[in-house]
Amino acid sequence: MTERTPQDGALRRDLAFSYRIYSPADSTGDCLFLLHGSGVDETTLVPLAREIAPRVVLIAVRGRIVQEDGFRWFARITPTRFEQQSIRTETQAFAGFVADAATRHDLDLSRTIFLGYSNGANLVSSLMLLHPGLVERAALLRPMPVLDDVPATDLSKVRVLIVAGAADITYAPFAPALVTLLSQHGAEIDARIVVSGHEFGSADAAIVRQWLAKSAAVAQAG
Repeated sequence: MTERTPQDGALRRDLAFSYRIYSPADSTGDCLFLLHGSGVDETTLVPLAREIAPRVVLIAVRGRIVQEDGFRWFARITPTRFEQQSIRTETQAFAGFVADAATRHDLDLSRTIFLGYSNGANLVSSLMLLHPGLVERAALLRPMPVLDDVPATDLSKVRVLIVAGAADITYAPFAPALVTLLSQHGAEIDARIVVSGHEFGSADAAIVRQWLAKSAAVAQAG
């Protein structure tokens, strides 16, 4: 009996995290891993990602921590304080998921970008710091630093876009600290501010699209 392949965009549960793959017929071969914010699910960033890069493969992943009627990536103590063991456990699991997904779906991690929003962005920054070498490019929307103890990680080959919201009174004040932290570890940072609160929108899409084009040009020149 032939095994049926899930349809494009169907929820898959064959790896450590539930996820969906969206593969355009005219794909460039590039890939975007999408990590949503708190209290929603893996589909939330798909429209934004399509606005940013309509011809890339999307891997939309669901956080494993249940929160009210949605999901998140690790447990929180307060809106700006997080359970450290949960961060490390879920980050390690996600690192394994990325490697397994790349093998299962023939993804080129050198052509992969990680797009995270809020809690998802914080998981990506933890992934860079705790599992170096896995992430080369990351776009972080409305992030903040979450690790209490940061290892001596070399991020000199990593390019990161950080976009804060000018009216995001809870999280924007923490964005400069993340810029400093990642810069101190060698990452190349492009830090932007949009006229927005914690929500994301077309202004973010335009910035990420421009940053990706610049990153691609730099890579080709190198």
